[in-house]
Amino acid sequence: MPHSNLLFNLADLPPAVKYEKLFENLPMLKENIPKTGRRPISRNCMFKSLIYKSLRRFPYLTDLSFELNNNPSVSKALGFNPLKPAPSTERFSSFLHDTEHHEIISIRQQLVQELINVGAVSGNSIAIDSCPIVALLKENNLKTSIADRFDKTKKPAGDPDARLGVLIHFPSPFKKEVRYFWGYRNHVINDIDTELPIWEVTKPANVSDINVAKDLIQEACSVFNLNIQSVMGDAAYDSEDLLKFIINDLNALAIIPHNPRNEQPKGYQIKDGKVICEANLQMYRKGKMCPKKTGILYCQYTCPIVYDKQTRYQHITCPIMHPKFFKGKGCNVLVRMEPSIRSEIGYDTQEFKELYKKRTSVERVFSRLLAIAMQHPTVRGYNANRNHATIAHISVLLVALTAYLSGQQDKMRFVKSFVPNFLT
Repeated sequence: MPHSNLLFNLADLPPAVKYEKLFENLPMLKENIPKTGRRPISRNCMFKSLIYKSLRRFPYLTDLSFELNNNPSVSKALGFNPLKPAPSTERFSSFLHDTEHHEIISIRQQLVQELINVGAVSGNSIAIDSCPIVALLKENNLKTSIADRFDKTKKPAGDPDARLGVLIHFPSPFKKEVRYFWGYRNHVINDIDTELPIWEVTKPANVSDINVAKDLIQEACSVFNLNIQSVMGDAAYDSEDLLKFIINDLNALAIIPHNPRNEQPKGYQIKDGKVICEANLQMYRKGKMCPKKTGILYCQYTCPIVYDKQTRYQHITCPIMHPKFFKGKGCNVLVRMEPSIRSEIGYDTQEFKELYKKRTSVERVFSRLLAIAMQHPTVRGYNANRNHATIAHISVLLVALTAYLSGQQDKMRFVKSFVPNFLT
């Protein structure tokens, strides 16, 4: 029986048309075409394919290659020749490893700038946080038997760029569990109102949040000329240096709760302008000091039995037998002489509490990035993982920009469902 002719070209039917519309808003990479030799595969086609992989939530590059070989309409929409085999897994992996990271960053910056230009993103209120990216290593698989699994002095052979990090979770209220992993961390600044990422950087897992935060905010402000009014973060960002930068340099509100991690029991009290130790003795004033690390001016008080002759004649040993007296030179106290920047933050005010509730927007940003497999890379190496994470951010921003330009502003955050269900 003869086949009837089709009224439509299969390549012109969804989902090909939908993805072609999506990629109309994607800035292009520069094609590096050599003067001699075989013409290489288009870098933009490879780039679009990796965005397609993120949006379709394919866990592995092999799934992407299989999809392109078995779905010619999608292969054509991404720019490939559907009559030829799709690029292999090794080609996609090579693209992630060999592409300069600043090229991928440039695409992300252009998308964010376009969202700012059309009025979708303001950047007046931002939140900052980080999430782990667990490397695909046997050391991270607890089912394998490995000696010195989490010895930070022994870098994993599978990914020498990965570093040892910490995952903390609470299986029950007020019960903390710590887990170690080899990998990286993706540090993100997001817009509070739209819950879209504005700036991101991927660092090895052993780089702490506080060491990245200030540079992250400065770079975002300089590139996009943001007028930041409030910065929100969890207690991990409670640092005097960062708080001074936010309050004094940015003239913004620092919505960061106080973290008592570095506080120690005072062990002294002040009565009538005198410092009294736990043994109820007036401590000896040794002088002023200003540590280079903090730059804060302190007045140092020490054990009077050790440093004051008159007290030494009255007491042979510490009246309360303090262990520091027998292990060293007694108690040492630093009394701060400068006011803390934290005194300018109203932790107990209703405004602080209401604004801090909005910090959870960054958790929802990570939830959407997790939904497109950003935290589960299939490649190894620092540059490849940086590109993998940035492409995930580009996927989120591209969907948001397309939704806004198509008049569907309420669907800017529909990362998984926008293209198949709402893009027309």
